[in-house]
Amino acid sequence: MNKIKNTIICIGSIFIGGLLNMAIISMSSYIIPPPAGTDLTTEAGLQAAMPLMQPIHFLMPFLAHALGTLLAAYLVTKWGIMHQKQWAIGTGFWFLLGGTMMVFSLPTPLWFAVVDLGLAYIPMGYLGYYLGKKY
Repeated sequence: MNKIKNTIICIGSIFIGGLLNMAIISMSSYIIPPPAGTDLTTEAGLQAAMPLMQPIHFLMPFLAHALGTLLAAYLVTKWGIMHQKQWAIGTGFWFLLGGTMMVFSLPTPLWFAVVDLGLAYIPMGYLGYYLGKKY
């Protein structure tokens, strides 16, 4: 029964972390305007805009990925019943899967792919676990 509860908690935590991720991405163009003449609302427009983007344009997507993962791992640790560390790291792997799909579907710069995949998911899963256990 505890496994079922943990699974439901994990799914809910991933959903909430995904909502935060989407909220940050949605607000990002208001905080850091995209290159002039680009349309980031469609995948084709986003792909066409990638070569025009400067490093600052990748800050908000990185924060969205990192903070969404961090929140999900924190929540699964706080609300989880057993094996919170495994569940928190599991949420990090789930978000890593999504990040990997994003890297392969968009022509992102190599440096961003390395930073995003290396720092935004598994390390944030560990940090979310640590923060969830501490507070």
